[in-house]
Amino acid sequence: MNRTTRLLAGVLFLIVPEAFAQQSTPETPEDAYTSRELIAWSQLQKPQPAPQPLPPRDTPVPQPEQPRDQQSRPPADPQNQQEPAQSFTGKLEKDGERYILTSASSSYHLDAEGDLQKYENQNVKILGTLATGTNTIHVVRVELL
Repeated sequence: MNRTTRLLAGVLFLIVPEAFAQQSTPETPEDAYTSRELIAWSQLQKPQPAPQPLPPRDTPVPQPEQPRDQQSRPPADPQNQQEPAQSFTGKLEKDGERYILTSASSSYHLDAEGDLQKYENQNVKILGTLATGTNTIHVVRVELL
């Protein structure tokens, strides 16, 4: 029996350490910090972004870019501000060297860079901005009616 006990003790001495070594040894250092348990998330929980490290104190914080037309401008002079483009209809006529638009209620001087001669004595629709102090329309576009 002494021989059987020694044989059994020898077998246990060889098998038991091998079984425990396979269960507890992590394969990589990262595995030592992770768990294999699954996490059950509810629908009420919302994912949160990971916090970003703060930049060094001497580095300026980047600001979101603004479109060029919205970048800071000097304050506009209220006397030189023009109204948004409007449409005016009437008959285009020549008064000396200038063209005027005559409607049923009033007449306007026209300030245009294009050639207005082809619209002379015709009913037109003019898109432009009105300078109220001089009663002049700065013409953007002319269309025949």
